[in-house]
Amino acid sequence: MDRPRRVGLPWYAPEHYQALRTGLADGAKLPPDYETWRIATEQMEREVQRSGVEVVRVPIEPEIFATWCEGAGLPRDAAARARYAAAALAADWAV
Repeated sequence: MDRPRRVGLPWYAPEHYQALRTGLADGAKLPPDYETWRIATEQMEREVQRSGVEVVRVPIEPEIFATWCEGAGLPRDAAARARYAAAALAADWAV
């Protein structure tokens, strides 16, 4: 199986973090504070980049993501965030 050349990484803005934590089905699994999440996610991002895969940060905004999940019939969880990021890359609407 070929590795992807680029992947979408769900990315949270500091101002949206608490709203996402409370609105996500698995929000309680996220670290309580944004900085802890950011540091861990940036470390994972660097590891993926070192393997030769381009990482594209895909902003997850609470209302937009909730609407997308409703339209797709998905719970607002990690799997849906990964699908959302992949869809953003495929449609080229990722930042």
